[in-house]
Amino acid sequence: MAIKVTRRWAPLAAGVAALGLALTGCSGVGAGAGSGTTITFLVNNSDTAVAAAQELSKEFTAANPDIQVDVQTRPQGSDGDNTIKTKLATGDMADVFEYNSGSLFQQINPEQKLVAVTDQSYMSDVSDSFKPVVTANKQVYAVPFGGGNSGAVLYNKKVYAKLGLSVPKTWAEFMSNSQKIKAAGIAPIIQTYKDTWTSQLFVLGDFANVAKAEPNFAADYTANKAKYASDPAAIKGFQHQEQAAKAGLFNKDFASATYQQGLDMLANGDGAQYPILTSALAGIKASNPDQINDIGMFPLPGDDASKNALTVWFPSGVYIPKSSKHVAEAEKFQAFIASKQGCDAQTKGSAPSGPYLVKDCTLPSSAPAAVQDMLPFFNDPSKNSPALEFLSPVKGPSLEQITVEVGTQQATAQKGASLYDEDVKKQAQQLNLPGWN
Repeated sequence: MAIKVTRRWAPLAAGVAALGLALTGCSGVGAGAGSGTTITFLVNNSDTAVAAAQELSKEFTAANPDIQVDVQTRPQGSDGDNTIKTKLATGDMADVFEYNSGSLFQQINPEQKLVAVTDQSYMSDVSDSFKPVVTANKQVYAVPFGGGNSGAVLYNKKVYAKLGLSVPKTWAEFMSNSQKIKAAGIAPIIQTYKDTWTSQLFVLGDFANVAKAEPNFAADYTANKAKYASDPAAIKGFQHQEQAAKAGLFNKDFASATYQQGLDMLANGDGAQYPILTSALAGIKASNPDQINDIGMFPLPGDDASKNALTVWFPSGVYIPKSSKHVAEAEKFQAFIASKQGCDAQTKGSAPSGPYLVKDCTLPSSAPAAVQDMLPFFNDPSKNSPALEFLSPVKGPSLEQITVEVGTQQATAQKGASLYDEDVKKQAQQLNLPGWN
């Protein structure tokens, strides 16, 4: 039996202009030999992305024996961003590639570099809520790769049960739980700053709380009328990270721990709570399959329990560069990805981290418990908000370094917010946004 996801994503897209979280590098990891055409497919080098891509390649070639798909990889983070931009600039990009939707998509010059797929018949199967975050000048350029996910807190349910804790709906309750976890000798809040991108979730995952407090924040931010350092709701993500750091609630090795080590800590109960993207569930499923259903999810809490909401992320897109010599075959591969067969292939390759944004695609009943925790928030528009990156094209490249400084107490929350306000200026000016020059 499949878990049905109510199709209420459309409200998320209202006013969406652009963006995606930079979780972004290259070596082949699988190619089919044989006659016919071979197309290349570049994805980020996370285990989950590679597993899903390899299964897509296998299933697509089984259905289309005359087309082989060679899966290649790139780094994540800023190195991956640079790889994408360099390959597009030099005409050396793969025939099909996976990259962020939203603001980072806007930064790769889609109108000049990518093949528009607006009028392709298979786009009718793609959720209307996804299309705005891969649209430039009214042209759509991608199909979704994987499911939607969220910036939230993954927690170990066994630790919570052992200590008699309830899921917190306010920041005060979260801090109280964390102090009790610390008293029990367990790391309350997992942080993994060796992989700097993971440091951003206190800020990025808090945006649903910002949107509840100030519904016009995204528009004001885009127009240079609102700032993190001076807005009382927006700065709270930085303040929460600072508060947790000062209280000594992080794992002892937080400054050098890797993302994978964080996942292992959470799965094994050595750490109780991990503010992270819920795409992490696929990583836990791969490395700690027996513990996957020990993990639950709750939104990063704010001040008001009655407005407890989840910050959601749209999936990456799969794009075709104009430099491809196999556009027809690449479009056929895109069509496969945007089909129920494509969703099923991805599910087979990697545990889904959230609902698919493709018609007729469902989650299996075996979907992790934390994914099921997400569904009530996804299915009720009043209980979620897109991350700011999907409502505004303004995103600075250095947030992950700034949040590391705040988390390691090298910078105060106020200083971090001010640094980020400065960081976004250059990007906004490059995009020629009104009010920034």
